[in-house]
Amino acid sequence: MPNCNGLWCRYRAVTSAYYRGAVGAMLVYDITKRQTFDHIPRWLEELRNHADKNIVIILIGNKSDLENQRDVPTEDAKEFAEKEGLFFLETSALEATNVEASFMTVLTEIYNIVNKKNLAADESQGNGNTASLLGQKIIIPGPAQEIPAKRNMCCQS
Repeated sequence: MPNCNGLWCRYRAVTSAYYRGAVGAMLVYDITKRQTFDHIPRWLEELRNHADKNIVIILIGNKSDLENQRDVPTEDAKEFAEKEGLFFLETSALEATNVEASFMTVLTEIYNIVNKKNLAADESQGNGNTASLLGQKIIIPGPAQEIPAKRNMCCQS
């Protein structure tokens, strides 16, 4: 077992339960702190070891509003994302730059994967009718909608 320290090992035992059934993941690092980017390969390995093989993953460099404090070049992150087959965006949560785009990127790709699986299932059953896909909704909560919090979460305030 690798050297365990900090949050990594404290929560390692419960992480696999969170990965189960996940269809999308966002790996976020702080562009002003190289150490956060350097930990991404470990989180990616964890995801790939415990999550579904078709999970959609996006690498997000946050705090793009702090360009003058940048410690992780955009090119480094782009190269890593390309090498690992990840989507990539830089965001600013403070300025709400690319935040919605990052969610939409993941959701769109998940939708495309589900759609392809449904089409393949229809074809394998000899049913060329794609009408069974029509009318299905994916509800994306907007700013006015609140996502219900799970009970008994350790990080809940």
